[in-house]
Amino acid sequence: MGKLPPSMRSAKLPLSLLKSSASSSSPPPPPKPYFPVPRSSLKTKTKKKPQVQAQTQAAPVPLFHSPLLADAISLSTSLLSSSSPSISPNSLLQSFCDAGASPADAISLFLHLSPSFFLPDRSTFHLLLAHSCLSSSSPSSTFQVLNLMSSAGLPPEASSIDLAVRALISASRLDDACEFIRRVIRLEPKPVMPDVYSYNFLIRRLARARPVSSVYSFIDELCRDAGLKPDLVTFTILIDAVCHGRNLREAMRLLGVLADAGFKPDCYVYNTIMKGYCMLDECGGVMEVYNRMKDEGVEPDLVTYNTLVYGLSKAGMVSQARKFLNVMAEMGHFPDTVTYTALMSGMCRKGDALGAVALLGEMEEKGCSPNECTYNTLLMGLCKAKCLEKGVELYKVMTAKGMKLDSPAYATFVRALCRANRVSEAYEVFDYVLGSKSLTDVTAYTALESSLKWLRKAKA
Repeated sequence: MGKLPPSMRSAKLPLSLLKSSASSSSPPPPPKPYFPVPRSSLKTKTKKKPQVQAQTQAAPVPLFHSPLLADAISLSTSLLSSSSPSISPNSLLQSFCDAGASPADAISLFLHLSPSFFLPDRSTFHLLLAHSCLSSSSPSSTFQVLNLMSSAGLPPEASSIDLAVRALISASRLDDACEFIRRVIRLEPKPVMPDVYSYNFLIRRLARARPVSSVYSFIDELCRDAGLKPDLVTFTILIDAVCHGRNLREAMRLLGVLADAGFKPDCYVYNTIMKGYCMLDECGGVMEVYNRMKDEGVEPDLVTYNTLVYGLSKAGMVSQARKFLNVMAEMGHFPDTVTYTALMSGMCRKGDALGAVALLGEMEEKGCSPNECTYNTLLMGLCKAKCLEKGVELYKVMTAKGMKLDSPAYATFVRALCRANRVSEAYEVFDYVLGSKSLTDVTAYTALESSLKWLRKAKA
């Protein structure tokens, strides 16, 4: 229950497994820079896929072209009186809503059709409920639909509340969604309580858009007035929010509140706080959370180790990061592309760009394929280390693979080429970036022009 869905989880952070070679009497030669040979020249036979004739489904023809209520009543009465089997009252209501009808007119058409032409079901009311939340700035029509549901013997339930909350937030009416919850938990004669999914969905959106103090106040209000208490997911959402706000002291405080509420922090909660410390480049905080996690008997997962290696590499502590690779391997977790990329980035920060290139070879030997981020990281590191020839060689591999250049790597590469008086090559890189749609024209031109200005000043 303490885990958030995959859509809420941030991307994995890095790690890598290295084996040190046995020492010999003579010092080993420095590692040779390794670049994978592009295989674009190899011809491979591809099987032709059988051509399947696409079956296109025609879009439904709108029944209403006007949001006028009088026209809708006339047409719907005519269609339903003809007993056309392909026309349902729900489809008529949906079409009228899609034509731009106001929620009040949609409700009026519903009242005209029911019960003379049909008996509404819950989906009918949910259709009207969603339309009222999406199309009106007033809550009156929304609660009119809820009253109609109760009158028809289909009182609103948790699914109705969830639909309304999500529709209101989709319409950028976050405050109205909060007010809606306040009112439904006081409905007479019987309040309607949101389920944990609606509750946490609303808290998550509040935490993204409002100060954390106002989120706390809303949680306390719901707990006091309706007995709705936060669960482990709620605390995780709050910890994630304060970590993104770089308020790590509050995140650690929430760990204590979570424990006092009877919940045990899971691995994801600790990983979230560790990533927050990584954002602040506080390796000490990362290690503190890791040690606390181990002391409390929470087993680290792949993301935990990746976060450790990423944070240490980012701070330039590459040798310390490598030590965790053995621990990681013993636990059955193996480095991936992001792992190696993080280590390469840390090595490049320390000026060991050629060592990072050697790591690229080790990475591929272990069956892990580099991606665009890996190559961009190396390209920028090589240029900053004044290894321009190796950078050009790596760039050719990237173009052979059809990879895109990101903005920092492109700007660094073009600057290095211009400072080496290789302006024609800089223009070729500029053309490639535009052709591959790596960057916008303005971004690419601005970086090139800046480098050319420096060159002109240097020659003056």
